[in-house]
Amino acid sequence: MLFADVIQKKRDGGELTAAEIEFFVNGLVDASIPAEQVAALAMAVIFKSMTFDETAKLTTEMASSGTVLDWGAEDLDGPVVDKHSTGGIGDKVSFLLAPIAAACGCYVPMISGRGLGHTGGTLDKIESIPGYHATPDFDLFKKVVKTTGCSIIGQTADLAPADRRLYAIRDVTATIQSIPLITASILSKKIAAGLDGLVMDVKVGSGAFMPSFERATKLARSIIGTAATAGLKTHALITDMNEALGQTAGNAVEIAESVEFLKNEYREARLNGVVVALCAEMLIVTGIEEDNAAARDKVEKSITSGAAVEVFSRMIAAMGGPADFLEKYTEYLPKASIYVPVHPAETGFLAEVDAHAVGSAIIELGGGRQQLGEELDLSVGLTDIAQIGEMVGTDRPLAVVHAASEDDASLASELISRACAISADRPDERPTVYEVLTAD
Repeated sequence: MLFADVIQKKRDGGELTAAEIEFFVNGLVDASIPAEQVAALAMAVIFKSMTFDETAKLTTEMASSGTVLDWGAEDLDGPVVDKHSTGGIGDKVSFLLAPIAAACGCYVPMISGRGLGHTGGTLDKIESIPGYHATPDFDLFKKVVKTTGCSIIGQTADLAPADRRLYAIRDVTATIQSIPLITASILSKKIAAGLDGLVMDVKVGSGAFMPSFERATKLARSIIGTAATAGLKTHALITDMNEALGQTAGNAVEIAESVEFLKNEYREARLNGVVVALCAEMLIVTGIEEDNAAARDKVEKSITSGAAVEVFSRMIAAMGGPADFLEKYTEYLPKASIYVPVHPAETGFLAEVDAHAVGSAIIELGGGRQQLGEELDLSVGLTDIAQIGEMVGTDRPLAVVHAASEDDASLASELISRACAISADRPDERPTVYEVLTAD
């Protein structure tokens, strides 16, 4: 089979056969299909899409392209469940949700990715913690999940290796915003992780890959339906991404905000709303709770009692990080050398934000990738990010830029200023969670 013929078939709108999809996945794994041809097929899918059957076949082939975890032998006393976000700016939910859900009786083997396009990556962020082993072998991964309740790692060479290569190529070839490719990428890892249940956080807005509610819902339905073909019960929440989530965006700065949240020192309202809603849905999808109010109450108690932050601390130590990280996180996390507040040209209410542009500013600072395999500066980013509806001016900046150089800070400041619209009138409030979707 010539792969150029497969590319041409999809370019012309044809439906790929099971054999052609299997050939593609095998070529991803053994690298017999070069990156330029992988990118060409991905671009063809961007323009011509895939049928449900094609998407389901691509998902299952990529899931089985490496090791598929089986938790049956671990004798766990609770369900195995995970959450996945479609990506956004300042999305640090994973670091909060995993220990909270574990404190509520779940086991969370969270296998995450690096930054994709303008959005940050959970794996890049967790590597801000010195010593944290983000790509362990499966024996250590399983041990940590069993003993602490959760572990956050990246894809190993053995887990869905076909997706690992396709994901990296899509990141730098403008082939991210494809519903079939996003569906297959997400679910191949989750199916390979051996989950009992999954909760999706599908972002919608200017900082999301799905800027319209219609496309976000279409993606959520695609994931729920495709997951069902593999026997994976999945619920999806459509959540807002028209601005950064929380007060920080970057790598180390998001870990710092996560610690403050788990210690119940500061919980930004929109971030808290998304975290609580997702955690509650995890308890519902696994059957731990049937009532949403009871689930939310259990989640809240796991935070205020200190149970969740204790799980987070034990997970970090078990994965090679500092045992006293929670007490000394400000000393351990990398810090930028330059801090520049970005003030608006006029005083008024922050009315609108181009969140995609904010993500681009972080990339320009060196906190995100422009080329495949590029090393990141984990110290850079944004803090003190103003929320839409907040009064900004000389006393309240739009954000504070953390940069490695004056030039970088100046460029990022300009991008942020242009991304923000100021109004004399306070804008209407938007929901944080728009809808909850299930297969029922």
